[in-house]
Amino acid sequence: MENDIFDFWKFLAGIGIFLWGMHQLENAIKELGGKSFRDLLQKSTNTSLKGILIGALITAVLQSSSLVTLMVLAFLGAGVITLRNSIGVILGANLGTTITAWIVATLGFKLSVAGFAMPFLGLGSLLFIFGSGRPILKNIGAFGMGFGFLFLGLDFMKTAIEAVADQVDLSTFQAYGLWVFLLLGIVVTALIQSSSAMVVIILSSINAGVIGLVEGAVLIIGANIGTTITVAIGSLGGSADKKRLALAHLLFNVITGVLVFVFIRQLVDITMSVFKITDPLMELVLLNTLINLLGILLFFPFIPRLEKWLQNRFISSEPAGVSRFIKNVSPEVPEIAISALEKDIQFAFDRTISFLGSVWKESEEKKNQVSIWRKILQQPVNLMEQYRQIKLLEDELTNYHIDLQEGNLSLQDAEKLTSLMLTLRTLVYAAKDLKDVMHNIKEMEEMEDPLTRKYHQLIKQYTFEQIQQIKRFLEAGQEVNEPDWIGKNAQKYNDWIADIYHEYKSHNQEFPISTMTNVLKQVISSLDNLSSAAIHYKMDRMKVIDK
Repeated sequence: MENDIFDFWKFLAGIGIFLWGMHQLENAIKELGGKSFRDLLQKSTNTSLKGILIGALITAVLQSSSLVTLMVLAFLGAGVITLRNSIGVILGANLGTTITAWIVATLGFKLSVAGFAMPFLGLGSLLFIFGSGRPILKNIGAFGMGFGFLFLGLDFMKTAIEAVADQVDLSTFQAYGLWVFLLLGIVVTALIQSSSAMVVIILSSINAGVIGLVEGAVLIIGANIGTTITVAIGSLGGSADKKRLALAHLLFNVITGVLVFVFIRQLVDITMSVFKITDPLMELVLLNTLINLLGILLFFPFIPRLEKWLQNRFISSEPAGVSRFIKNVSPEVPEIAISALEKDIQFAFDRTISFLGSVWKESEEKKNQVSIWRKILQQPVNLMEQYRQIKLLEDELTNYHIDLQEGNLSLQDAEKLTSLMLTLRTLVYAAKDLKDVMHNIKEMEEMEDPLTRKYHQLIKQYTFEQIQQIKRFLEAGQEVNEPDWIGKNAQKYNDWIADIYHEYKSHNQEFPISTMTNVLKQVISSLDNLSSAAIHYKMDRMKVIDK
């Protein structure tokens, strides 16, 4: 009689061990091949269809839709993948998660599960302990342990349910209709936060004869919906992109689930007659795959419209900050985070160049349109706001850089990160050099004496010429030579200084020569810093591409 008592703690331990095994398996595969899968996801998702296929493939191998979702969110935030194609990856990930059910149904109920798990646990734990100094061996050991724990947890759940199979009477539940099983699947999956674990519970129940095939299929539908509710709750405090993807995932599973639920008996009859499957476990995992496949076929034609609709949702949840890319990307994925940081450095170039140009041309454009007092009062505020935005951007990127350094970076990533921050600092120096003398530049513009106006115009013209050359250099292809702008700037500075002192003697000069030479010095320093940042950034990118 003892064996006929439901061992709740054994069942609960089974769920815990199974989830721990999935966690170990996920981490091991992520360490062993995470970068390769990220590269595959980045390079092979230029269409929605490819996104579905790659999402299904990567999720089937990694056995973690949450890990794939993290990758997709990172790529989406970094601007590497569009929302439309990321939706495709999420749909594919749903299909990929069904592989767990196939593995469990094929191996878990056909073999002695505990005996099957022991070699993986034994060898895996030894490799994990004695290979701690070798990351590859350690992760292979973690993989073996994860695989073993997964099946040991399955054995605990299966035997706990089998012990009371004959005592369970489902007639009470069936009297209320199949919607009770749908609700049960949703609630239990949301509580244990794993559709894979729920599928194992359902398979164990069918194997023990506790429930029938139709009830099991309805529980599967509930599990699919339940796992999206967990993701949706988790996205409540997240970014707009995270909420959009969570909503797309929720809509996919809810709409697909409701449609299939209405015709579930017919679908079960059709699959049994078409595929001639007699094993209820294999029939159930086939139904699980077909449900997700039908959902993909249903949603695929509407992905462009869904993307457009989602883009207009959660506008208020757009991350705060000056940056465009890093605020959408978690530092937990270093390669993608560095890519986002690189794009924001490009944005910093745009901001800095815009500020340098505004110092010279903004007041001139408004010279005849506003009073002198309004120019004096308003212009510095506008320019200082531009400079403040550059400094805010620097602060955001620097803080992000600090967060990234706390992660496990490769030597190449660490070098890349250091190089990007050097570029950023040099850019900010370029802005600061001109910010310090912009009031003097405005004074020069207001002067009436010919010498001051002449050099104001010469310096302004030279500045714009250099800025245009730098912009063309940054936009050029990879086959470019390193320009000698620093040497050119030094020669121009020396020539101007000599000319200024020579001409100053023969002119009635109102503007102080010390101020004029200081403006010249700061302008050349600003151009030197801008040039250095551009050359360093461009040449560093060319080295990475060559590798």
